Amino acid sequence: MYERMVEDMDINCGDILAGVTVEEKGREIFDEILAVASGKRSKSEELGYGDNEFVPWQVGAVM
Repeated sequence: MYERMVEDMDINCGDILAGVTVEEKGREIFDEILAVASGKRSKSEELGYGDNEFVPWQVGAVM
């Protein structure tokens, strides 16, 4: 899936199946979280989708 959506996905977790350890992948995810929290734009933000991501709850009043 990552190869088909590389322009919109920041991390490839499928490479665990190819031998990357969960510990290594966890470190990569953690480092990416720190980078984004420090101002790095995610791929979705670079494409202009940063404000339109999935939100599991409704913001504001709900009827």
